[in-house]
Amino acid sequence: MTPLWIGFAVLLALALWFLVLPLRQSRRLHDTLAEDEANDTAAEQNVAIFKRRMASLDAARERGDIGEAQYEEDRLELERSLLDDTRRLSHRPLGKATAGRIAVPLVMVGVVLASVLWYQQQGAEGDLALYAVQQEVQNDPEGSLATYLERMEAQAERQPNNPNVWGELFPLYRQTNQPEKAADALEHLIELEGREAPLLAQLAQIRFFMADRELTDEVQSLVDEIRQKDPREPTMLGVMGIHAFENGDYEAAIDRWRRAVANVQNPDTVESLKQGIEVAQQRLGIEPDAADGAGHGVSVKVALDDSLRDQAPDNATVFITARDLEGEKPPLAVVRTTVSALPETVTLSENDAMSPQASIAGEDSVRLVVRVSPSGQATPQPGDLFGDVDNVSVGALEDSDTVDVTVNRVFK
Repeated sequence: MTPLWIGFAVLLALALWFLVLPLRQSRRLHDTLAEDEANDTAAEQNVAIFKRRMASLDAARERGDIGEAQYEEDRLELERSLLDDTRRLSHRPLGKATAGRIAVPLVMVGVVLASVLWYQQQGAEGDLALYAVQQEVQNDPEGSLATYLERMEAQAERQPNNPNVWGELFPLYRQTNQPEKAADALEHLIELEGREAPLLAQLAQIRFFMADRELTDEVQSLVDEIRQKDPREPTMLGVMGIHAFENGDYEAAIDRWRRAVANVQNPDTVESLKQGIEVAQQRLGIEPDAADGAGHGVSVKVALDDSLRDQAPDNATVFITARDLEGEKPPLAVVRTTVSALPETVTLSENDAMSPQASIAGEDSVRLVVRVSPSGQATPQPGDLFGDVDNVSVGALEDSDTVDVTVNRVFK
């Protein structure tokens, strides 16, 4: 922290030096302006020019070149021009060199106070304190998890409104087998960060295990809220899979764990879920290798409308695609066939995914799109034929109904 405050002090000193700079130059600037005003001969020059023009005007009248009326008009114009020039050249009295000096110290104090207040509100002083604690414990030969936990608890008392404090305490309590304190820390974090689905799922998981794997009213309420916010939340799906497994509903456990696998990034968690799936399959008497990854998806019967039969050659490619309802992800599953095979029934499962990050197993509902492409290109082209169905439920293939999709429109 000390180097940080030294850096702040240096920056503030530099800013204050720039504020003081005008004061250091004020005397020289005042003397220069005073000298310029004293040596200013513009007014005398204007008067001299006026006199010469008046003399010329008088001579013209005496010669009879202009009449009396023209003479008076030209004389008034010259006098008006002299007055305008004189007005433009007039200056306000030059102030003292020391005028306004009191404002500079006031501004300097204001800059310092504003900087300190701004940093207290918007800066990361609290996070820097957490980082300092981490470094001290790591560099201490006698440092331990208990020491780190004690230091973080002290930080929680000093800065209870810093979400990063509770974000550090929550896993520490969980590691040291203090579930009640872990749940309290997580609730503090939720108060500060908002009721986000991943945080609620972590809380539901803790409360679930604290209740000896019972789906209490509190846990069920959290699960319902998470489902509304994000039905694909993997931690929640994992908990619900455990609950189904404990109650002997192995098919539901497999379904929930597979959907969780599709949305988990941690490889250790993925491996743990897959092991649970294998155990559930063994309980059902299913060979894991034969069933793994192929039992979750939708069954689709594809047909071509008779009115468009003449526009689709038999060898034209048919793309049968499942997409997420928001249309924000890559295709979740794709199967190819040809027009000559229609009508045909196919299944779309996680085995047909184009990307590990986008799988039909992670969705509750999908949009089915069937496109006939005479060119065989994956990108839609004008003249392609297509049909679609929205909000198709995803589930175990052995229990799902077949969805009919008819190609009945032309892509323009």
